[in-house]
Parts: sequence; structure tokens; C-alpha cells
Amino acid sequence: MTAGPGGALLVVGDVVTDVVARHRGPLAVGTDTSASIRRLPGGAGANVACWAAHGGCRDVRLLGRVGSDAADWHRRELTALGVRAHLVVDASAPTGTVICLVDTGASAERTFLTDSGASLRLEPGDWSDALLDGVARLHLSGYLLFSEPGRALVPVALAAARGRGVPVSVDPASAGFLTGLGVDRFLDLIEGVDVLLPSRDEAYLLTGLPDPADAAAKLSRQVPLVVVKQGAEGALVARSGAVSARVPAVPATPRDSTGAGDAFTGAFLAALLAGATDEEAAAAGCRAGARSVERVGARPPRRGG
Repeated sequence: MTAGPGGALLVVGDVVTDVVARHRGPLAVGTDTSASIRRLPGGAGANVACWAAHGGCRDVRLLGRVGSDAADWHRRELTALGVRAHLVVDASAPTGTVICLVDTGASAERTFLTDSGASLRLEPGDWSDALLDGVARLHLSGYLLFSEPGRALVPVALAAARGRGVPVSVDPASAGFLTGLGVDRFLDLIEGVDVLLPSRDEAYLLTGLPDPADAAAKLSRQVPLVVVKQGAEGALVARSGAVSARVPAVPATPRDSTGAGDAFTGAFLAALLAGATDEEAAAAGCRAGARSVERVGARPPRRGG
């Protein structure tokens, strides 16, 4: 099912604090490595919501769970970027924290150390069908699938969306956690979704096929629309078992690749909501990904910034 132009986007997923450490060259094991370190708002779900709002979606909502230690800060940061934050404050767990180690060399490649904290505790009791009022698309962050409470929430949200005819997208989010969960289990959990947005590595894990085009085609036999994000090699769009478009990347000088896939997803969904074709939406995603890697941190600039 394809939504018409307009309507709100509801994102359900993680909100975390990113500690971004940018270093040049290999880490010096057992001693000091000079780095530039910043504390920034992050989380795949939250990032997608922010980039969707930045991409022109006028009504973006986010359901997430945070600790009391940083709830007010995260709410302010989301609001400043045009996201309506529905944050459940967890009294027992701190806000999740991700340490992002970013090599400031040519690739700006990053490595994550993740303590998901309160975001792992998002559960069915945090859901309300009223969140879908006026919503034209629902997006689920793959991080929901990496905890028992999140896995319990996913079918509740999917059933509510189906009941209202709202299409659902999923971003697998983490090749590392996906490996731990297991491919068959992941595919069972996302049965019935309309759009899947894996990275090249995630597409390989989900299919065992090294060629991303073959992987995209295979996945599109199970999910109606598959978009494989390939970073500097652009994106592949697949439907009904065949690649329908190859979208080139936008040239960029990378500084920090943290959240580039989230930027793609947010801009892609905003474009679909505005009435773009699959290929046009993927091109919007590539443009956002390029803008993202040229910035430090995973969020777009504030309006006027």
C-alpha cells in the first residue's frame, strides 16, 4: 500500500546520547590517543525523525524511552528540529549512550560502543493507538527488535497500523545486533511491513548474497519495496524480485559518517510522504546522506543553521 501525499510520520525507536570521539589514525592501545570529543543527541529512531522533519515533513512524531537523567535535554533537542517528542521517562534505567569512535581519515569510518539503556525498555505499555491519528506512515527502528520488550511492541504497532491502512517501514539498524538476533527471526518479526531499508552489510546478512543488487531483489520478494543503502555507491531500489532503480550517490567530503543511514531513511520517508516516486525518494535520501557525512554528529542543522 502506498500513502498519498501529506499526513504525519510516526517513528518508534531509540533515543540515545552520542559521545563522538574523532581521532586521526589508529587507536594507540594501552595509552592515550588525541581526539576531539563532543556530547550530542542521537539514536537511530530519533535521527530518522529529525531528518524527516528537515526534509519537509510537517508533522513528525517520535515515540521513545529515555532516562530521567537526560529526558529534558533530548525533548528540547527534538523539538528544536521540528519533532513532536512522545518520550516515556524511565525511572529505573538511564538514557542510552553510544560512544562513536570516528577515524578522521578519508573514510570517516566509525565504530560504536553501545549501552542502549532505557531505549531497550520501550514496551507495549508505552504504545497508544492515538499516536496514529493523522499518520500516513509508521517507521520502526530495527533497534526495537534487539530487546524482548521491543520485540513485544512491534506486533502491537504493526497490527494497529494495518488496522488503519498505514504502511510501515523498517530499518534493520545494526549489522552487529542483527547477527546476534538471527536472520530468520528478524524476517519473521518484520513480516507484513511495506518498506525495508537495509545497508549493504545488512542486506548481505539477510540474504547471504554478496552482490547488493541480488540481495535487494531477493528481499523484495518478501517485502514489497526494498531500498539498499550503499553509502558512497548510492542506493538500489527493488520491487517484485527485481532492481527497479540504481540511484547514484551525491559527492561529499566526509567528516563523520555517524547517522548517515538514518539521514537517508528520514529524507526518503519525507519524500514519499510528499508524493515522490521510489526513485525520487531514494535520490532525496542520497542527498541527505551526503549532507550528513559532512557534519559532526547524526542530526541535521537547526533551521537557519
